[in-house]
Amino acid sequence: MSLVEHHPETHDRRQEPEDGNGCDHDYDLDEPPTPLPKLALLSVFLIQTAEPITATVIYPFINQFVRETGITNGDEKKTGYYAGFIESTFFFAESLTCVQWGMLSDRFGRRPVLLFGPLGVAMGTLMFGMSTTFWPLVFARTIQGIFNGNIGVSKSVIAELTDATNRGDAYAYMPLAWSFGTTTGPIIGGILANAAQQWPDTLGRLSYIRTHPYFLPCAVAGALAFSTFVIALFALKETLPAMVNEEKDNTPTEGTSLLGDCQNPNYGAQSSQCVAKAPPHSSSILSVLTGPLLMVFLNQIFLTFLDMSHNVLIPLMYSTSVSLGGLGLDPFHIGVILGGFGCVNSVIQAWYLGRFIRKCGAKKAYNIAFSSLFFCFLMYPITSYFARTAGGVDGYVATCIFVQLAFQTMIYMAYGAFQVILVEAVGEDGPMGTVNGVAQMLGSGMRSLAPTFASSLFSISLQKGYAGGNMVYYVYLAVVLVGIHCATFMPAKPKRTPRSRSGSRSPHQSYHA
Repeated sequence: MSLVEHHPETHDRRQEPEDGNGCDHDYDLDEPPTPLPKLALLSVFLIQTAEPITATVIYPFINQFVRETGITNGDEKKTGYYAGFIESTFFFAESLTCVQWGMLSDRFGRRPVLLFGPLGVAMGTLMFGMSTTFWPLVFARTIQGIFNGNIGVSKSVIAELTDATNRGDAYAYMPLAWSFGTTTGPIIGGILANAAQQWPDTLGRLSYIRTHPYFLPCAVAGALAFSTFVIALFALKETLPAMVNEEKDNTPTEGTSLLGDCQNPNYGAQSSQCVAKAPPHSSSILSVLTGPLLMVFLNQIFLTFLDMSHNVLIPLMYSTSVSLGGLGLDPFHIGVILGGFGCVNSVIQAWYLGRFIRKCGAKKAYNIAFSSLFFCFLMYPITSYFARTAGGVDGYVATCIFVQLAFQTMIYMAYGAFQVILVEAVGEDGPMGTVNGVAQMLGSGMRSLAPTFASSLFSISLQKGYAGGNMVYYVYLAVVLVGIHCATFMPAKPKRTPRSRSGSRSPHQSYHA
């Protein structure tokens, strides 16, 4: 049964001039967007949730977990170094494998490559919860990162399931998937960590839960990752254009003769239509580092580095003692705060991002969203000042937290707008898997660097007392300003490979479940 039947004429999108508001568009605003293939996209988005869930489930308790391993020798100020190292390992391992996953998907198809991820992630997450010393934590985190390296393939699938009219809407749900994951992860980690202490009459009776206080949240996160594999196994079909077209060409129709398409009056001669098609192939990394993609990749570096640094600093600053410039919150309250923010953010992304991109264009939407990072980092020293003045969390501190998280919602919009720009820069017939793999490699590389850099700079700022312990925030404010300048050079209307109005359908024009 066809979930969505697209029509060829809907894919001929006209390049429109900027409107009176200075917004750029690459399709007719009066033309309704093509309906989305909901079931196929749902399975992809569920797989995408596995990364943020398994990545963030440890955030509420990772600092305490590191201290309990004994690696810090009781020095709280060293926690940031080791916690940042563990968090970086995940994304470093991911960055080493995402290009290879992308190339494999360009050659062997999206579906088999994409299905590998949740299985490995579930295994690595279970190993993390079963560990009690520092280096097994690092190893388990590496396993998670390796199998999360194929997350870029899911972005290629989304591009192949959509067109110019509905791509913004589809990618609007990508931040929703990430937001749901970053909401669910901290909630699971915050509520289920130390379950034996919170529920001594029930879970506290299980000896394994008592000796492994962080196994339960990791087990739940791993189970959720495995469930995404099961759903995608039955709901997701192949979307790689070359393989889909080959399958269609090999499917007999009413007009196909018994001898097939190769029957022709040339007798012994072979027509060009009968020449065997070359298998799908991938491009090298250097071949895609050209033209407008270079500037797109540069902005990817700034966005992921700053966003990940911000995600690391929030629980680190929230859990640090008030006397050292933090808020002194426990894992439970940190999980509730981040979880509540994620719920609200999910609604905002799903409701507004697609409209925002269609109204203003991807570039302008990206510039506005990226600029919000400046205010996110600015709120750290302000919040710390009020917390020290009050000796804890009061109304002023709560207001600062609310303002900071409000600006943070814009960061997720930047990811959706960025992905639209990237897809349009590649073109319809470009090596989508390889390009998304390179983008994921750069993003994961920055996510692996950011935790170590942010947590180390945080610890140095506290130990040396630079700028009253706030030097880390001022450094990031300067980096944000450089990123805002680079964002102005993003391609406003990247070159696309146009579709013929009367040509054959592209693979995503009819998706069958």
